[in-house]
Amino acid sequence: MTTTIPQTFPQGFLWGGATAANQIEGAYAEGGKGLSIQDVMPDGIMTPPTEGPTEDNLKLEAIDFYHRYAEDIALFAEMGFRTFRFSIAWSRIFPHGDEETPDEEGLAFYDRVLDELERHGIEPLVTISHYETPLHLARTYDGWTSRELIGFYENYCRALFERYGRRVKYWLTFNEINSVIHAPFLSGGIPTPKEELSQQDLYQAIHHELVASARATRLAREIAPGAQVGCMIIAMPTYPLTPDPSDVVAAMHTAHDSYAFGDVHCRGEYPGYLLRRFRENGIELEITDQDREDLRHTVDFVSFSYYMSICETADPAQKIAAAGNLMGGVPNPTLEASEWGWQIDPQGLRVVLNDYWERWQKPLFIVENGIGAVDELVEVDGTKTVVDDYRIAYLNDHLVQVREAVADGVELLGYTTWGCIDLVSASTAQMSKRYGFVYVDRDDDGTGTLERYRKKSFDWYRQVIATNGAHLQ
Repeated sequence: MTTTIPQTFPQGFLWGGATAANQIEGAYAEGGKGLSIQDVMPDGIMTPPTEGPTEDNLKLEAIDFYHRYAEDIALFAEMGFRTFRFSIAWSRIFPHGDEETPDEEGLAFYDRVLDELERHGIEPLVTISHYETPLHLARTYDGWTSRELIGFYENYCRALFERYGRRVKYWLTFNEINSVIHAPFLSGGIPTPKEELSQQDLYQAIHHELVASARATRLAREIAPGAQVGCMIIAMPTYPLTPDPSDVVAAMHTAHDSYAFGDVHCRGEYPGYLLRRFRENGIELEITDQDREDLRHTVDFVSFSYYMSICETADPAQKIAAAGNLMGGVPNPTLEASEWGWQIDPQGLRVVLNDYWERWQKPLFIVENGIGAVDELVEVDGTKTVVDDYRIAYLNDHLVQVREAVADGVELLGYTTWGCIDLVSASTAQMSKRYGFVYVDRDDDGTGTLERYRKKSFDWYRQVIATNGAHLQ
């Protein structure tokens, strides 16, 4: 029996794009919203947070999706989006994070967003917590190091499921939950500087997030029985730098940093290799019987971001950190890199898809993939656009590998490109690091009209969706 690689993706495949509230909404002090950690991160993760919001923080206005959501969703519909991933700003629903009752004005805003998506037949994919812990929870409770945040998060989730449970099928609990190891304030709302944060406190915070995620999964099944809940992790295949077995083992240890989060979400308990790490480093977590019971509420699917792969080595002389990479790692000498030093590895995406499918046997969802680049707005035949052939090539090459993985037997729900409309970068807080199919006229100094312009990739992605992947080269 012979098989051939399908030229299209599965029927009902969810094509779309992804964003985060703090990077697109703006209106940081409107609609009853309280402050989030992002409102004091004008330089992303590049400098320590400020005391309060400052004028140089582009996220305070971002691209003004708060007022322009109908216009933007219409553009997504024009491309043929079948799904749109967005996050709900926790501090719009609970301004401080620890209130008992949600803010109606915040809830009503997302009702309007969902109305617009329904009008265009676009399936919402909602991230509950996407790098925007309420600032009050960070500064009053030391973020997720406090067990009290489990209850606050559960209360927040209950409000969302009760309000939107019949309208939203797909939920993600925490964005890139494994990033807390490398960026504790961004990911875990932990104000203690990373270099001063003990491994004990860090892993206790991680435990609290894992329990909260599991409780959210259980809660969704109680309140919204038709809902599907997924975890969301940074996927970064780790290759040994050389065939030396020591490098292979070093790569295995690095890979475990990310596997652990998926293992707990999918298997409902801590893996042995992580328990060994705790023992050997004197980490004694407070884990209650209720925690263990909660963790057994495993996810329905695994979602992930994929931008690059890394190498690892046991040789200290070869340990040269990759430029611009949140997760560390050693550069792969066989790969090219983006303008921000992220190495480009389309085949790594096929590797990840096969690896995760074989490891967890859960449906997968690629919810971030794309390339940040400096785009130039030009005029072509009297129309302003961006000739972003580099973006088309990047996405095409990755999607060809996704198609290969589907042919390998991987069960894949969908694919949403990151920053489908230009937004403020999470890591650097720049506008010039652009990902979108839609150019937004705003510069790093905050100037610009905020007008939207379709890039060349806009029409390319429209054709990819319309042909269900047959347009790929």
